[in-house]
Amino acid sequence: MSVRAFELVPAIERLKLLGERSKTSIECIECCGKNLYIGTSDCFVYHYLLQEETQPNGKIIYTSEKQSQKHLALKKPVQQLAAASALTRILVLCDNTLTLLNMFNLEPILSGAKIKGVTAFCVNQNPSTSNPFSIEIAVATRKRLVQVYSVTEDKMVPMRDVTIPDMPVNLEMDGSCICVAMTMQYILANKNTGQLTELFPYESEQSIPLVKRVGREEFLLSGPGALGMFVTSAGISQRPPLRWSESVCGVSYMFPYIVALDDEFLTVHSVLDQQQKQTIPFQGGRILGDFEGKIFVASSKEVYGLVPLPVDKQLYWLADKRVEEALTLAKNFRKVGTTKEQFTRMLLRIQQQSGFIELSEFHYNEAGQLFRDGQLDVRELISLFPNLLPSTSNFTRSIPPLHQFADISQVYRGDVARLSECKKFLVQYLEQIRDTDLSLGNRAEIDTSLMKLYAESNPEALIELVSEENWCLLSDGIETLDRHQKYHALGLLYRYHTDNDKALQLWARIVDGELKDDSFPGLDFVVDFLARLTDHELVWRYVDWALQKDPEMGVRIFTDRSDEEPISERMRPDTIIDYLHAYPKAVIRYLEYLVFSKRLEKEKYHTHLAVLYLDTVLQIVKDVSAPKSEVDLARSTLRHMLQESSVYRVPLILSKVKETDMHAECAILYGKLEEHDKALRILVHKLQDYGAAENYCIINSKGRDRGYRRRLFQILLGVYLDPMEGKKDSLVKPAMDLLNSEDADFDSARVMQILPETWSVGLLSQFLTNSVRNSIHTSRMSKLEHSLSRGDNLKNKVVVMSEQRSPIYISEEKVCQACNRPFTDPVFVRYPNGVIAHTQCARNKAVCPVTGKLFSTTKGH
Repeated sequence: MSVRAFELVPAIERLKLLGERSKTSIECIECCGKNLYIGTSDCFVYHYLLQEETQPNGKIIYTSEKQSQKHLALKKPVQQLAAASALTRILVLCDNTLTLLNMFNLEPILSGAKIKGVTAFCVNQNPSTSNPFSIEIAVATRKRLVQVYSVTEDKMVPMRDVTIPDMPVNLEMDGSCICVAMTMQYILANKNTGQLTELFPYESEQSIPLVKRVGREEFLLSGPGALGMFVTSAGISQRPPLRWSESVCGVSYMFPYIVALDDEFLTVHSVLDQQQKQTIPFQGGRILGDFEGKIFVASSKEVYGLVPLPVDKQLYWLADKRVEEALTLAKNFRKVGTTKEQFTRMLLRIQQQSGFIELSEFHYNEAGQLFRDGQLDVRELISLFPNLLPSTSNFTRSIPPLHQFADISQVYRGDVARLSECKKFLVQYLEQIRDTDLSLGNRAEIDTSLMKLYAESNPEALIELVSEENWCLLSDGIETLDRHQKYHALGLLYRYHTDNDKALQLWARIVDGELKDDSFPGLDFVVDFLARLTDHELVWRYVDWALQKDPEMGVRIFTDRSDEEPISERMRPDTIIDYLHAYPKAVIRYLEYLVFSKRLEKEKYHTHLAVLYLDTVLQIVKDVSAPKSEVDLARSTLRHMLQESSVYRVPLILSKVKETDMHAECAILYGKLEEHDKALRILVHKLQDYGAAENYCIINSKGRDRGYRRRLFQILLGVYLDPMEGKKDSLVKPAMDLLNSEDADFDSARVMQILPETWSVGLLSQFLTNSVRNSIHTSRMSKLEHSLSRGDNLKNKVVVMSEQRSPIYISEEKVCQACNRPFTDPVFVRYPNGVIAHTQCARNKAVCPVTGKLFSTTKGH
């Protein structure tokens, strides 16, 4: 069998029990605590004190000492014994008479309490009464009758009789239910109602009618066909039957096992799956009984204890892959009396062992769940995979071992696909427990193992692991990642361990092509890292390298730095600009950053940027092969800079621009110098861009008063009307468009003074109409404002008059109500509540200095 659930241990040897009386034999036994009682064939009752001892090797032995013996003065064998510890009594059935003996000295009770005509009896283990000083028994008589008695220390009081259809042979009782074996059939009887329920017949010639209580209102009966049948008080079976020997003569129950005795063997069956688990040879067995969690078996001359082995020793079937059965037993073993701590340790270990068995069967989901439930030390699992544990780990596997595998090769047995599955399972399991309590104390082992596994098969997960908080061992990472050519990940690991110099060396070698790693993002990653690096000395070591690779990208080392970073001498803008002179594109990008992003209002930065923009335009213009779009873009950038900034040195830039044909830029610069006439003449006569001229007036008058705005449009109109610059009347159309524009603003009277006398009223009709409307609107608005002002003035006069109606008289006798001092001059303050005070005493006009009352500061509210 696959389980050793019990082992036989001698309890009382033959010579110690019976001496030389060879004809005497054991008829019945009873055990209560450490007290063992034996009834013999020659009418003796023996009392032994039985001690249970555990030897250093874990084995249990019994030592016995006889306490007393009693001859019952009859020549009949003792049929049955039952202990009632609460009453300190022994119930003895001999010669079909039930009597009481003292539990310790075996003396009869003087009251003479006895019941005659008894063939068998049983004690109710689940009585309905709660009296602790009485027990309830059921008695089988030679008549077709079962009687229920209440037994006390000195009395046996009949309570109920239950009539049955045949003579009772054996019986058991639980609560109100009595299970009775008659001469050919089993029945259930309710002691309260007398109701009978027929069960099934049995063959009396071939089997002994056995009735055994195995639980609350549940019994085990020896049925036909060598079956053990489970029956509940409702007359139904909730478990499959047990298959045992046809010659079974005794049965005992100790959860989760049923032990059956026949003439040659003790067989052990599980109530969890009804399977036979163990067979113990035992010749001449006559009596088998369970007593308060102990099982004893006796031959005619000797008594043995059937000692349950520790549950972990019972689980030998783990080697046979019977995991479900092992776990079921382990979870139910708590019911047999182990402490909570012992049970917890045992269950966790069994779950761990079961997890490795499921792994060996490639049941990955089940294995992972068992490992989690069993709180497995994750190093036990990692250690199966060679070279995954950190090199610094001194882990040793559990003793005794949780499995029989030296390493994972004994699990996958050369099947490469299975090995891949096992590694995938390990990765998933480590990921699942990484941020749970199961990882406490083992984060380095978990992360280092994940790093090694990711390096083999999952570069994306590897990058994510070493980029965030991790416990990967650097020494292992250097060896593993270099071997797998995961140089970018190694650089990230260096960075996490604050060795930024080695990280940058690796990344630079990848960019330079010395090393190859497809997971590396490129130069921009290194630039971003340098931009965030606060070690300025290390930053400057790589600045020149980055600028040589890509000047516009390399300059981001300076432009993308955090605003919260303290400025050091090496990161001052002037220092950076001086260094970047060798890289024109880079210095332009950096100056743009200072001017447009940082918005530094320093003239040298703005002038420098404007000069660089201008030089760029001039260089492109000199290149005859340069496309027009490139020229336009460069000039647009320059114009935007010249227009938006007001800090650069305008005369310097103008002196350079005047030497070129860049008329639009000249116009902007003249505008910065407030030489608007020159600027507008360039736009009108040289560029002939009338829309730009009008837009010039709008832009340059932003934030200025209306008079300034009118002056600019007046200048533009004058340029259009000036005959000195071209053919007379050639600019009449743009002049009229300007006069009629909704955006333009003019002083109509001054316009009328400069307009040519030759222009007709029809030509000016739209302008005149708009001017008249604006004049009328302005006049009406002025009148409205005048009327509103008069209303406010009248209201204030009313207030003054109302205050003057009640004169206030100040005399030498009058005192200030705040300081109680007289007034020395006629200057005073009066509050709305009538309080009069010196001006120096009235610190707050809204708060009375005497009462503290707050008055509204707005009149009329």
